[in-house]
Amino acid sequence: MVEVRLQEAKALAEALVSSLGDRWKHLQAVGARAAVLAPAVPEDDGELLVMAGWLHDIGYAPEIARMGFHSLDGAVHLRELGYPERLVCLVAHHTGARFEAAERGLSAELAAFELEDGPTMDALVCADLTTGPQGQPLSFDERMAEILRRYDEDSPVHRAITAARESLAGSVDRTRRRLADVGLGSVF
Repeated sequence: MVEVRLQEAKALAEALVSSLGDRWKHLQAVGARAAVLAPAVPEDDGELLVMAGWLHDIGYAPEIARMGFHSLDGAVHLRELGYPERLVCLVAHHTGARFEAAERGLSAELAAFELEDGPTMDALVCADLTTGPQGQPLSFDERMAEILRRYDEDSPVHRAITAARESLAGSVDRTRRRLADVGLGSVF
């Protein structure tokens, strides 16, 4: 298994996503946001969180898209490259991916990746859902509204994000509480 460091993760993200305009802006900002949120996770997970922030949307890169579901496509690619399994699974399951996998008929494929439920996943979801498509900071409610506007009601993304809203809000709220517990409530 490859031991990956943050610079390698950033370089891979840049190689795959830098030509995708706003997606690249979003990815960079989520990586930066994850670094700000790192105090909300166990100390040993800080770098893992930031790497996941940088890599969470690499599955949008056309050259690695296979199933048309970015969370799964990105995770499969990272696994093939030998990235650490925990990082791979964070990418696979970020931001309520299980809801979208169900909408797309890909639940069995996603099940090949362990679902992590804890502070590090919460913080990754929070970083993604407080960062807009051009990298701008947004509140959770603003980001949810933006996603729902961007996708038609019939789209699997719209249906999934609607179904996942309560779960996703919980991740953001728990991350906020963890930051407040370490004296960083002003991050939001």
